[in-house]
Amino acid sequence: MTLNILFLTVTIKKRQLTAEDILQQQMVQKIQDQNRDRQFSMYRPF
Repeated sequence: MTLNILFLTVTIKKRQLTAEDILQQQMVQKIQDQNRDRQFSMYRPF
């Protein structure tokens, strides 16, 4: 009888954000906020 065991190592590293990444995330958040506001304005009368 053969016992095969698989060992898996997971390493998690914190990503270093660049200025470009931060600006991209801010733009995405701004667009999401605008879309959310637009959706709320359409559903409020009901």
